[in-house]
Amino acid sequence: MLQRAPKDHDYWSVDSAPAKLTRPLSIWAAPTLLVIFTAVAAALLAAISAGPLAAIFPNGDVVFSPYLGIHSIPLRIFMVSFFVAFSAVVGARAPQRLRFFLEVTLYYIVVCAAFDLINIAAYRLTGFVYSIHVVEILSGLFGFYIFSIRLLDQATMPRRAPFAPFNPRFKVTSFILIVLAVGAAIAVSLWIDTLDLPLVGDLRSVALLGGTGPGVFLFLPVLFFLLYVLGTLCALLRRRPGYCPPVTVIIPAHNEAHILPRTLNALEEAAAQYGGEVNVLVLDNCSTDGTAQTALRIFADLPNLRGQVVDVPIPGKSNALNAGIARTTTEIVIRIDADTQVSPASVRRAVRHFWRGDVGVVGGLPIAPGTGKFDRARNLETLLKHGYYQVAYGAVDAIVGVPGMLAVYRTEAVRNAGGFTGGMNGEDTDMSLRIGEMGFRVVGDPTITYVSEVPASWKHLREQRMRWFRSVYHVSSRNRDYLDGWMPSVRGKIILPFMLLNSGRRAMTVPLVIFGVLYYFVGFNPQSPLTVQAVFAVVLGAPALMAAFAALANGRIGALIGLPEYIAFRLVRSYLTLESVLSIAFGETAPREAQLLLPPPAVTQDKMQPTS
Repeated sequence: MLQRAPKDHDYWSVDSAPAKLTRPLSIWAAPTLLVIFTAVAAALLAAISAGPLAAIFPNGDVVFSPYLGIHSIPLRIFMVSFFVAFSAVVGARAPQRLRFFLEVTLYYIVVCAAFDLINIAAYRLTGFVYSIHVVEILSGLFGFYIFSIRLLDQATMPRRAPFAPFNPRFKVTSFILIVLAVGAAIAVSLWIDTLDLPLVGDLRSVALLGGTGPGVFLFLPVLFFLLYVLGTLCALLRRRPGYCPPVTVIIPAHNEAHILPRTLNALEEAAAQYGGEVNVLVLDNCSTDGTAQTALRIFADLPNLRGQVVDVPIPGKSNALNAGIARTTTEIVIRIDADTQVSPASVRRAVRHFWRGDVGVVGGLPIAPGTGKFDRARNLETLLKHGYYQVAYGAVDAIVGVPGMLAVYRTEAVRNAGGFTGGMNGEDTDMSLRIGEMGFRVVGDPTITYVSEVPASWKHLREQRMRWFRSVYHVSSRNRDYLDGWMPSVRGKIILPFMLLNSGRRAMTVPLVIFGVLYYFVGFNPQSPLTVQAVFAVVLGAPALMAAFAALANGRIGALIGLPEYIAFRLVRSYLTLESVLSIAFGETAPREAQLLLPPPAVTQDKMQPTS
């Protein structure tokens, strides 16, 4: 098992909260937002449930177009309530807060109004009427995405990258496969929705939007299942056992003497099984705990590794990584974090994909140590994301992020992508995204396993998750050309927008649960089919079921014991996403990229010699 850091170990670094892009966040910021949100939501719900507004909007939401049925929760009122609360609390000056509120609210009103006008025109011309469930679902999706896009435009974000590498290879095939998979998923979902099964009624009874058919819930699970099967088959056909060229492992390290021996010993086991030459560069980034000396001492006892220590005097993980890339002379480079213990077969299984010249990045499946309070929930989280969704995205060459805990790159692709960027969160996702857009395949292989440290304290978890969740916005901002440029990019036109929408949804999950409870217990709409079960269904949701399926698909039945903790962890994760968007700075001038590509040393150093 992984040796954990001492309780007083300093996990904070210059990469935790990039200067000018983030602001210090009080632990009371999110609770204040929730209080304001509850008050505003209650006031708006009371206003629309009584007097003349109740006659104009009998269903309790501001919907102008004709519709069928009864919804259970007025999402348009929810969205405006959240926009008010967020604008009141976000760390910006009053004029900036007002501007953000007006822009995000007006954009939302315009989009919803346009949608209603289209519905009215369709009704007048054809007699076709949408179900109110469809209206509310789409209203929610509009709100999630508009919130994230306005945040990208108004908050302080990384500058656009000076260039956006692009190669159309695989792109047309990816779009075709996505269209076919979506069509098949819709067909299967609609077929199941027509079946007269008891389960169908049960699913409707716990639908947050009230009576929504199970086909709506089944669409994404069916889609990802089809893509997962295709991705698994592709992975089996594309890899070649026995391919073992020389590789270089780069390990950025800042005060990692406490864990580095475990990491290097695990690499020694992997190198012994690999069969090829394994070079290791420990990139000492301003350590004060003897990290360099510890690495040199350990290297002396590891015969299968050719190790060096490189002194990187400028703080920042990107500086350390770029120093390592500059000194890499092998075709394949593996980056791992200093607290990552690779499994004995991991290097061999990762490198076997690179026999094909079109593979640019390979990632694996992180495993929690198993001794901490968040570990069981984390295992289900990684099984779902990296053991299931990542494989599905790989089927259509649409993987965006490969975590830097362990990522294997084609060295020349890293250099052609411009090296690792600094001064933002998500440099690992940024790199894999750009390499993928250069026309290389990005592979997620869950048979490549490694143990990576999971925070043992709430403060460490908060720091980690706020950093991770901000990275969606930072990476999207730096790579905005893929979002709004001309390139026919699956990642830029489908996956990144989906990630932004999902980040908005996750930031609003806790307020949505509060809104559902408020709406139910106060009884603003007696006709609403909303139930307590429906409110809890938001917490449980399809992802909990998908996490269980992902554990079974990866042969890790024991992980199911952590399902209750995972469900609770999802709420915690949503709360931390809310904190992460509140920690984004407004009104600052975006810093220029700070990169450091050190020249390679003139003479190759002996394994016992540090280089500087």
